[in-house]
Amino acid sequence: MTPVFQWTVLLAILLPGMAWSVRAGKLTVAAGLTGGVLGILIFLGAGFWGVGELALFFALGTGASAWKVAEKRRLGLAEENKGRRTTGQALANGGVAALTGLLAWWWPAHQAVFQLMLAGSFAAATADTLSSELGNVYGRRYYNAWTWRPDTRGLNGVVSLEGTLLGLAGSGLIAVLYCLGVGWSRDFVWLLVAGTAGNLADSLLGATVERRAYLSNNAVNTLNTAVGALTAALLYWLL
Repeated sequence: MTPVFQWTVLLAILLPGMAWSVRAGKLTVAAGLTGGVLGILIFLGAGFWGVGELALFFALGTGASAWKVAEKRRLGLAEENKGRRTTGQALANGGVAALTGLLAWWWPAHQAVFQLMLAGSFAAATADTLSSELGNVYGRRYYNAWTWRPDTRGLNGVVSLEGTLLGLAGSGLIAVLYCLGVGWSRDFVWLLVAGTAGNLADSLLGATVERRAYLSNNAVNTLNTAVGALTAALLYWLL
């Protein structure tokens, strides 16, 4: 596949996806444009499988947000702005992936670890989104991630066993796509660990600094993806 053909295919994927997301009310116009830029940076370092991870995260997150939305509204747990993602949210969830994609392209000698970090960031973002959105629906008991005492469903930093397992399943789907693109190896397990570590970090930060308004939700989500990426890198280098 020639570079010109690759970029033609990429744009044929990104542009309709951006247009649909904005038209369907899933992204603001600015967020749609931001998503396109993120997709290009990810493509530079990870090719089509990287863009596929971006698309998979977006599809799973959108689906989870829309799942049983009437029940979430009744409980006061539905997302603001009818779930339409902003530029800040797009950067919080995909900014680390785009950075590692750019580094993989710029520093090809270490491409493998940067690609794993990219997948680790998406594993963490997906785990957090699914555990939050679906955990609020299917969870039975809810606990504060910092104190492990019973807490109120929907508050920052509140977790459930069901939500955590659903988040792990989301990380697994990202790991499968990564392995289909790069090859099957123990990296699959590393991505499960990275996704869970990022998700746990998000919950701990949510129960402490976010609940006290020291950090915004976007900042916490950015740190979540960074923890996922760094955990994947540590496992790559140490094990």
